[in-house]
Amino acid sequence: MSTRTPKARALQPADYLKKILTARVYDVAVESALEVAKNLSRRIHNTVLLKREDQQPVHSFKLRGAYNKMAHLTPEQLKKGVICASAGNHAQGVALGAKRLGTKAIIVMPTTTPSVKIEAVKALGGEVVLAGDSYSDAYTHALTLEKKNGMTFVHPFDDPDVIAGQGTIAMEMLRQLQGLNLHQLDAVFVAIGGGGLIAGVANYIKAVRPEIKVIGVQMDDSSAMMQSVAKGKRVTLHDVGLFSDGTAVKLVGEETFRVSKNLVDSYITVDTDAVCAAIKDVFVDTRSIVEPAGALAVAAIKQYVAEHKTKGETYAAILCGANMNFDRLRFVAERAEVGEEREALFAVTIPEQPGSLRRFCELIGKLPSFGGSKTPRNVTEFNYRMSDQAKAHVFVGLTTGVKGESSKIASHFTKSGFEAIDLTHDELAKEHIRHMVGGHSSLAFEERILRFEFPERPGALMKFLLAMRPGWNISLFHYRNQGADYGRILMGLQVPKTDNKAFTAFLDGLGYPYVEETLNPAYRLFLQR
Repeated sequence: MSTRTPKARALQPADYLKKILTARVYDVAVESALEVAKNLSRRIHNTVLLKREDQQPVHSFKLRGAYNKMAHLTPEQLKKGVICASAGNHAQGVALGAKRLGTKAIIVMPTTTPSVKIEAVKALGGEVVLAGDSYSDAYTHALTLEKKNGMTFVHPFDDPDVIAGQGTIAMEMLRQLQGLNLHQLDAVFVAIGGGGLIAGVANYIKAVRPEIKVIGVQMDDSSAMMQSVAKGKRVTLHDVGLFSDGTAVKLVGEETFRVSKNLVDSYITVDTDAVCAAIKDVFVDTRSIVEPAGALAVAAIKQYVAEHKTKGETYAAILCGANMNFDRLRFVAERAEVGEEREALFAVTIPEQPGSLRRFCELIGKLPSFGGSKTPRNVTEFNYRMSDQAKAHVFVGLTTGVKGESSKIASHFTKSGFEAIDLTHDELAKEHIRHMVGGHSSLAFEERILRFEFPERPGALMKFLLAMRPGWNISLFHYRNQGADYGRILMGLQVPKTDNKAFTAFLDGLGYPYVEETLNPAYRLFLQR
């Protein structure tokens, strides 16, 4: 293929340095900011710099390489048009570049591509073709269309001109350090999909500041580059995880592999929970929401610091993209606390008898800190449905102060007479079980269903439990902290009909807003005995 590096002579960092210094990117790209992540830096005791490629017109670094490649095409090539395969960000870069250069662009995208990226490409004038489940599948289809239509293929990563365009990020970063009055940079963390970004960054840094480490970051379920370097040859993955769709590449490029093998200092893999936590970290410091691929570098910095116990060093993370699908935010928010290990999840068995729930709540209130904060521990989730005459199974989430605390809490529960299983790192529990606790119960007679709004403060549930009559039994309980100043709770209570008047007085005396849902058809279908 014409875009591949000539076999006669492999380009060296000095060659790439020249190509980067003369790259044409600023016709469409901007010099993105390099900012200190103040909150994150303070928390991990190292200076963290964020290279804000989310500020690009297409909210991704891909614009740089795509335009640089297209700007070097002949008028004849531009007349026939360009074609590319992309998970989305490269596609927007090609579409915008084609629009600027006045040429036609066909974009082949995986069927898994978030709608926000598809619509963005169409808005820029690109013609979208959906094919396959991953970048590699889309790439194969694009090559077929390239030959059929006589167009020029703009590779998202495996092309020297594309690599040089991405390398301008490193050029900017080193220059911007002076503006921040920083002279030290210990390592740059770079997300890897096909390897175009890290190849460009590594070539520039190793040519100019070879003492700076270049560390590649991949998802643990999409680590094609890491596996390839370890084996000394390119490895094709059978499947890749799709959470970080921007880095979901089964086979890295020939040129990017050669460069990475020779110039990248080390590699780190991160998991989904760590990436979700990193997205939150970026938001806290910038008020911007990056996509999963854009947060990989931040997740890796946190992991690197935790493993190497570093202090006082300076690390840069490239926020490579911010084309986040809005529908994913619910998942990200839920998993961020677990990823940071600020939340622990448990399955706890308690006796099915009046007062046991209160005793369990009292135990939660008296939990030791286990090395974390001594502030009151909050319940983040509580799911329970009566199902057995002797024992009850409760799904509960608790805030934690330090990593590794969940196992100590589970052990403390068990020693206190409540058998507990730590589910903090259980994917089935986190993804599904937490939403499925419940169902019909043959034991839930004389049950009344109510929705409450409790103030989001310690002791609110305990106030409720202490005010209840001993003869009233909780048969269902569901609560999930949503980050508001009040919590929404669904509760089932077994109340004898003779106590209806007293129960109404109890509800009115609480001072908590409530709605009775006993006659709700959804309750009757899914939860009523």
